[in-house]
Amino acid sequence: MDFRVMGLESPFFPTLHRMMDMSEEGAGEKTNNAPTQKYVRDAKAMAATAADVKEYPNSYVFLIDMPGLKSGDIKVQVEDDNVLLISGERKREEEKEGVKFVRMERRIGKFMRKFVLPENANIDAISAVCQDGVLSVTVQKLPPPEPKKPRTIEVKIA
Repeated sequence: MDFRVMGLESPFFPTLHRMMDMSEEGAGEKTNNAPTQKYVRDAKAMAATAADVKEYPNSYVFLIDMPGLKSGDIKVQVEDDNVLLISGERKREEEKEGVKFVRMERRIGKFMRKFVLPENANIDAISAVCQDGVLSVTVQKLPPPEPKKPRTIEVKIA
């Protein structure tokens, strides 16, 4: 499609058009500063995964809806010592002979969310529990540092 016909000569539109027409073969290639297909796929996965984050006096809690997923389908990791990565894949159920879908609305595919943890997050004290279709990841806070006491230096007379 030629966007110049509509009076749009911005490089944004041709780049967007190429992104939408990318084939699986070019998954790792970059052309004309366009993002790779992997980047686009990851961006879609992040946009489709809604999360709530709560701060308590001693912890941070991340809540993500995960209906119908088993614990083996969900990964919780810490990258670069301060990035919490929650990812996984929701797979389509196997089709049985003689059964066909009349409507398919539930999302399938990969999902992912990344959260930059604050400096006071204790990455050694992270727990994850999935109950009633809601994943709850709790990150404990580090205790506040002790205030430094003033140090008295003895003055010597020479």
